[in-house]
Amino acid sequence: MSEWASRMSGIVDGHVHPGGPDTVAALLSLCEATGIDRMGLVAIQNPEAGAGLPGALYAKALHPERFYVFAGLNHAGIRGHDPIHASSNWDRVPESLSLAEQAEAFVAMGCDGIKMIEGKPTSRQRMDVPVTDPYFADYWSRVEELGLPIVWHVNDPEEFWDPEKTPGWAKERNWGYGPQDVQKEELYAEVDETLRRHPKLKVIFAHFYFLSADLPRATRFLDEHPNVCFDLAPGVEMLYNISRDPEAGREFFIRHASRIVFGTDLSAGMSNEPGVYRAGIVFRWLESDDEFRMPDGADFLLGPPEDGIVRGLSLPDDALTAIYRGNLTRLAGPEPKPLNVPRVIEECNRLASIAAALSGKPAADTEAAQVAQRLAQ
Repeated sequence: MSEWASRMSGIVDGHVHPGGPDTVAALLSLCEATGIDRMGLVAIQNPEAGAGLPGALYAKALHPERFYVFAGLNHAGIRGHDPIHASSNWDRVPESLSLAEQAEAFVAMGCDGIKMIEGKPTSRQRMDVPVTDPYFADYWSRVEELGLPIVWHVNDPEEFWDPEKTPGWAKERNWGYGPQDVQKEELYAEVDETLRRHPKLKVIFAHFYFLSADLPRATRFLDEHPNVCFDLAPGVEMLYNISRDPEAGREFFIRHASRIVFGTDLSAGMSNEPGVYRAGIVFRWLESDDEFRMPDGADFLLGPPEDGIVRGLSLPDDALTAIYRGNLTRLAGPEPKPLNVPRVIEECNRLASIAAALSGKPAADTEAAQVAQRLAQ
């Protein structure tokens, strides 16, 4: 397969994983190679390493016109709940900000939204607290009041609960689940309850909310919750599921063009070649009526070429414009928000102290401290 470049300009990728402060050039190189104009960095926090969010904030500080930041939550040090990254040093962690206070801090720093991984089954394994628990109550209310958009990963492909169907690459990452784990419908029910309690929440559900095999259900969900969207970060199963009936898929995408956000799941650690393939596959699927397989150069998360055929949707330009940039910018703003650098330095130093308490390693060695130091110069 030849490389596929979009015919559209001004593309905003709403689902990109940042790296540390030394990977900003790699993100810019991916933008140049793929033709993506701006990126939404989904910054999942690693409390024990003081990593995840600081690198994204640093990228935005250097290139404020290029990067939106969706900040992940930090559960370390909040009394009564085990941190997502458990540590024997937990009792030495200073009292942390509540989740609602963290949302306020994100706004003060100039973040554009929130990234939630609380809904992926592996996260539930580490912190078994449903999003309907009182622990989250003030947070949901505050985020709803602030109008912050959330990029939220809920669930995984249904085959991950079937050992016979779970792909090898998923098993290697412990993304295979059994009866002892939270079940898919339980996670969906928790989301339904959260949206019932907080109907004004603005949520972009990552990976098509893992409903690509059931477009009627996806339609009902969007109809019932007018403030939510799906993103297109593959999840290669999404491409195969919708390719089984491309006409139904095309009808769905045209009808719901205002509710679908472009995303690739690119990461700062990815070289340009697999990045170009990954973005190009989504471009080609949306823009052409081609039938094609995964290229040999695609990253392993997309699976080998023999896994199946992708059938393009050949969407009209007005739908593509909404998907490629209109929907994300409507939710997060036409431009990334200005960064408050002093507040970022303060937050990075706070995260470094938490990481040092959790890990027992010097705070100065953390990504957070390194970012604070660079921004203070």
